[in-house]
Amino acid sequence: MHNRLFISGTLLLIAIVVSSCFFPSFEREKIPSGPKIGIVEIFGIIEDSKNTLKHLKKFANDTDVKGILVRVDSPGGTVGPTQEIYGEIRKISSKKKVYVSIGNVAASGGYYIASAGEKIFANPGSITGSIGVIMQTVNIEQLVKLMKVDVKTIKSGKFKDIGTPFKEMTEEEREMLYGVTKDIHEQFIEDIAKARRLEIDKVREIADGRIITGRAARELGLVDVIGSIEDATDTLWKDLMLTGEPQTIYPRKQTPSFMRELLESMSDDIEERLGLKKRGFSFWFLSPYDTNIE
Repeated sequence: MHNRLFISGTLLLIAIVVSSCFFPSFEREKIPSGPKIGIVEIFGIIEDSKNTLKHLKKFANDTDVKGILVRVDSPGGTVGPTQEIYGEIRKISSKKKVYVSIGNVAASGGYYIASAGEKIFANPGSITGSIGVIMQTVNIEQLVKLMKVDVKTIKSGKFKDIGTPFKEMTEEEREMLYGVTKDIHEQFIEDIAKARRLEIDKVREIADGRIITGRAARELGLVDVIGSIEDATDTLWKDLMLTGEPQTIYPRKQTPSFMRELLESMSDDIEERLGLKKRGFSFWFLSPYDTNIE
């Protein structure tokens, strides 16, 4: 079994090298030089920060990009990637202007990221807020018993299987997880207060998971301007003391070849067989709400 996996992995590595030579990605044409605003989009649930950080750093180091506009349309996501993006925006803001435009929703982790911007724009009906942390587990102990499945657990410490769906959570486990949740929640509050220059007690008053509109957020000091992405772009262009029509640039998108997509699929399958992909529980900055007008 392991020999077959080793051979498969070796063949995959060879195929990747070959494909990189004969199946290159295609990028958009080179954009003319001159002052521009770099636009970084953050859409959907935040589970990874790699691409967003790469785009932010590229624009931060591009001398033609005079300022960055981050467009956020996200209900939030996992804690680590959210904090990494927040931290990178704060770091870049020390040398370049970074404004934020909120689309339909920038709640929980979406707002965490948005708060790092120097100036935040939102539509009056945008959904934001939801300052809180959530973690959920399920208990299928009775279902497992009904199916007459015997689950054996071998662990090195009493908390090692915390959050498992195969047994009822103990009060001690619940208290420990609540303590972690409170700590992360406090980090959320502190970072917003610091970035928005608000009194921490004022932030704490509304950090109970509630959602608010862009208009209400403006009154509470969580948003600076009621306006669209075009308003944000125009304002940033003017604040950069640039003339003429605003020029914007988006990160170049690579179009993967069929061969590359096939190889990635094979790679995922091998990782699954080797047991390299494991799922656990996570803490989330996530809002359960989404809004649509029909």
